[in-house]
Amino acid sequence: MQDTYITTSKEVAEGYYTEKRSKFYAFAHHVTSADEVRELQQQYKKKYYDARHVCYAYRLGPEGEEFRANDDGEPSSTAGKPILGAMMSAGVTDVVIFVIRYYGGVNLGTGGLIVAYREAAQDALANATMEEKQVEEQITYSFAYPQMNSVMKIVKDMQPRIVAQDFQTTCSITLAIKKSLMPELKNRLESLAFA
Repeated sequence: MQDTYITTSKEVAEGYYTEKRSKFYAFAHHVTSADEVRELQQQYKKKYYDARHVCYAYRLGPEGEEFRANDDGEPSSTAGKPILGAMMSAGVTDVVIFVIRYYGGVNLGTGGLIVAYREAAQDALANATMEEKQVEEQITYSFAYPQMNSVMKIVKDMQPRIVAQDFQTTCSITLAIKKSLMPELKNRLESLAFA
């Protein structure tokens, strides 16, 4: 069970690779959803309308469990997969990398394309600022007002992040804490019901 994962910062990181007059421009973005990826893809297609290919790959989720690779007309698995491979080698997630190719008039062959897309993606990642993020889980706990001090003592002891709180007739608090500490937090809160 991982408590942290590596991603890129909010700034766009750029990379570049050239081979036999073909130019490969790479852009790495921090993203959190496939919808963001689609929006960025449309922007790149519009901005680089004169480019032959706008290929990309992304990984989402703390363990990179959601991913996709797109060859955008290049021979199958010669663009998206090498880009995705560069991300996996770097151990990053919540990232999309677009590689825009301007054709230089000489065919690179499948091996050449794989190297070019991988190198461009790796260059973008090498220029990116990396951040370590916590894998958090959330819990919402409802309790009677007289239990307030007991609940707040647990919050003080374990230091979860308070996401929301409501202290009306029935009190409730939503807490986020790193994944590995969630079982302990749950047990301590549930034990209050029997106190």
